[in-house]
Amino acid sequence: MKPTVPETIRIGCASAFWGDTSTAAAQLVEGGSLDYLVFDYLAEITLSIMAGARMKDPQAGYASDFVEVLTPLLTQLAEQGIRVISNAGGINPQACAATLQAACDKAGVGLKIAVLLGDDLQPQLKQLRTLGIQEMFSGAPLPAMCVSTNAYLGAPGIVEALRLGADIIITGRVVDSAVVSAALVHEFGWSWQDYDKLAQAALAGHIIECGAQCTGGNFTDWREVPDYEHIGFPIVEVSRDSQFIVSKPEGSGGLVTPLTVGEQMLYEIGDPQAYLLPDVVCDFTRVRLVQQGKNRVQVHGAKGLPPTDQYKVSATFLDGFRCTASCLIAGIDAVDKARRVSAAIINKTSDIFSQRGWLPYSEVNVELLGSEATYGSHGQRQDTREVVIKLAVRHPDKQALILFSREIAQAATGMAPGLTGIVGGRPTVYPLIRLFSFLIDKSTCTLGIHFDGQRHPCALPAIATLDTQDLPVPLDPPKPVGLADASVELVKLAVARSGDKGNHSNIGVMAREAEYLPWIAEALTPEVLVDWMSHVLDPVYGRVERWYLPATHSLNFLLENALGGGGVASLRIDPQGKAFAQQLLEIQIPVPQSIADQVN
Repeated sequence: MKPTVPETIRIGCASAFWGDTSTAAAQLVEGGSLDYLVFDYLAEITLSIMAGARMKDPQAGYASDFVEVLTPLLTQLAEQGIRVISNAGGINPQACAATLQAACDKAGVGLKIAVLLGDDLQPQLKQLRTLGIQEMFSGAPLPAMCVSTNAYLGAPGIVEALRLGADIIITGRVVDSAVVSAALVHEFGWSWQDYDKLAQAALAGHIIECGAQCTGGNFTDWREVPDYEHIGFPIVEVSRDSQFIVSKPEGSGGLVTPLTVGEQMLYEIGDPQAYLLPDVVCDFTRVRLVQQGKNRVQVHGAKGLPPTDQYKVSATFLDGFRCTASCLIAGIDAVDKARRVSAAIINKTSDIFSQRGWLPYSEVNVELLGSEATYGSHGQRQDTREVVIKLAVRHPDKQALILFSREIAQAATGMAPGLTGIVGGRPTVYPLIRLFSFLIDKSTCTLGIHFDGQRHPCALPAIATLDTQDLPVPLDPPKPVGLADASVELVKLAVARSGDKGNHSNIGVMAREAEYLPWIAEALTPEVLVDWMSHVLDPVYGRVERWYLPATHSLNFLLENALGGGGVASLRIDPQGKAFAQQLLEIQIPVPQSIADQVN
């Protein structure tokens, strides 16, 4: 008998990163009427941390939060028939599964756990070095030693695990959206050639993968968001035709509108006409967001093309050491004192390095927090009477940074007055772990599912691969009509959000009304962005790209090489570009007086 295909599937996401709130899973299980509960824990930063943990303890290297959060809910999950999919396995998914299995056994709950294998390419590193692999952005050769090497897998392996009957599926590195799209492919029986449906599924996954970011978290109009204390985590209710509704549990805090969902759609996607995933290439330029009642937004219109025949791989490698020191300096002329003291500390320690025959610092980053340091030349506050000095340095020799860490304290008695509050005492020296991204043929990875004591092979579906000639032609935004005889801050015309893609930053800008978009586009050219954000862009390799999304009246910007190395490699206070959109929202946009009158 052919299984009945459901009309809708409800999927809730309880985690956006490793360290997210422990309350979301219970909220969704108790009030979400879910079919699936998914968790997203991984980022390039996270894998680096997990790799370091595994080096110290072979049983570490996964998101322990996952087991802790899930354990008290195991009985409810079994009773409600909610299946769980998570990338909590990190770089040690089998250890994660073993720990969760022990929790199930202790609770007397017979949930079946499957592990997806095949993303970890660390055992193949020697072979990979023979392939002439280059970093996909810089062209640098593969490092001699890598701490971790993980391919971004797609949904097929998870679909196979669901077919085998798993109740809980733990993966290593998969693309964030795969935990959602796999559930939909399995439940609705979609073909791997149903590219538009796969694109919609990927979009559903992308919108909820960052947890409360689509339900009012990290939202431009933050004053409008009620009850942060009990913010609702997202639920997508997906129909067989792939349209879906974004919502949250009844009675929870937060806000779901086209603007909150739209900010998240634009978040960290790069080219919205060619969002490359292992199972589909997505075009989000025609996506429509429609309010369908309070805290319910309908999403449809994503288009798909065949995927490429490659996986993206994130490797991490050791690149010297880093140390960050912070201290407060207060009183008259605090900013000037902070500049003088920080320069003196760096100059003094540099002199000692030279005397001992050590190399100079590889990199120095000084930020005076409270002086609008993140704004660069656009900063306006120089009169503040308290500043936090943040000194971050990098060096190939650990001993040099140990010396640096010891010399900080002397500034309190031997330099300018008002220096106090050295944060955390003497700063710690850490290995600096850098990201190395490259592409490999999908055939390099051998997928398998460990389930019920056996390893089950998993072959990728045989499908056509992307012909770049089929990619959509970039669209130009409409030109404004009329005279711009006034100007207003961008925040009055649009919402915006920013985030990271390795060493690149993404800023999505969504007009509040369609009529504002031509004026925004006329003002926010790539050249203007380069000028406005010049304080973060690499002076040699930094550049800005822009794309237009007509259905949501949006622009998406990619700032290449804007994060000082990105993630754990960056010495900046904002290594992921989270504040970039906030800076951009202050730029003045020329508009007709009629629009200025509307928004002022």
